[in-house]
Amino acid sequence: MSLIHVLLAGSVLLLTGAMAAEAASADDASLGQGRTPVLREIYFAGGCFWGVQEHFSRIPGVAETQAGYANGTARHPSYREVCTGKTGHAETVRVTYNPALVSLETLAVQFFKIIDPLSVNRQGNDTGTQHRTGMYYADPADRPVLARVMAGVQANVKGHVAVELEALTSFYPAEDEHQDYLKKHPGGYCHIAFESLEDLPKAPAGAGPMDPSRYARPSDEELRARLSSEAWAVTQQAGTERPFSHPYWKSRGRGIYVDVTTGEPLFASQDKFDSGCGWPAFARPIAPEVLKASADLSHGMVRTEIRSRAGDSHLGHLFDDGPKELGGLRYCINGAALRFVPLEDMDREGYGALKHLAK
Repeated sequence: MSLIHVLLAGSVLLLTGAMAAEAASADDASLGQGRTPVLREIYFAGGCFWGVQEHFSRIPGVAETQAGYANGTARHPSYREVCTGKTGHAETVRVTYNPALVSLETLAVQFFKIIDPLSVNRQGNDTGTQHRTGMYYADPADRPVLARVMAGVQANVKGHVAVELEALTSFYPAEDEHQDYLKKHPGGYCHIAFESLEDLPKAPAGAGPMDPSRYARPSDEELRARLSSEAWAVTQQAGTERPFSHPYWKSRGRGIYVDVTTGEPLFASQDKFDSGCGWPAFARPIAPEVLKASADLSHGMVRTEIRSRAGDSHLGHLFDDGPKELGGLRYCINGAALRFVPLEDMDREGYGALKHLAK
């Protein structure tokens, strides 16, 4: 009896060898063709940008923040010009985040917790059109997520929510003295408190990049907006990409592969090999528990399907024809179900503790 049949008979769900890291479709950003970028951006206007920038900079999963001026008419305005109210700009913070670590919905909910959503052109002691509130999106696919959060706020308040929900038309970074102002001046003026940060889920002490609680599956709506059509078909509808069609089948870069839907680490470059089958092949997963295995009797065959732990994404299949010197297993994974995180980006994206696997 083969190893695969033994695994199926025992209903073993935790398999040796691992699967695939986060997501790359044929148009993955890490290969310069991307439709699913590693990092995304959203713009929040919530009054004085000093406090708003500080708040979002403290949220796990936010990679970078920048204070600036959005959706006005003048080009390259100065702080003094914006304060006249004549340029039409709003003091705004650009939030660059990793959607595998923090969702757009979470960021929008946090935004509403630090503003008065009913106030027009005023937040705290700051008044003027430059202190209006708004959520400005660069990707139209983000609008439904923001609108849903905003509708939930509207349903729970008396009065009209005065927050603009618009496409971003312009953004100019503010002067250096306004960037990270409260980090430079800890006792400086701030119209918001930071208590709502306590509402964010906290990883247990010592939890690292293998903690599954870090990788919540986004809603179907958000996944449809983020994933390519092929990545959606593969991960959510158990589809299979054409052999030799995805760049990952022959990639040799050092790094890890994560679930494209959640960012959970699945495979490492040190365990990747060329099987000649046209799909990415791995000898083992980063850890057995990141994968789930089950019998797949479709298409008149008996196979072992592999899915991801946190995202429950279809990844591919497991076979027992791998190199004997590597353990004899072959995790045959769809490239569209993965995203490659290069070694040089692992610290920035929160996977630094796994760099020893990027060989």
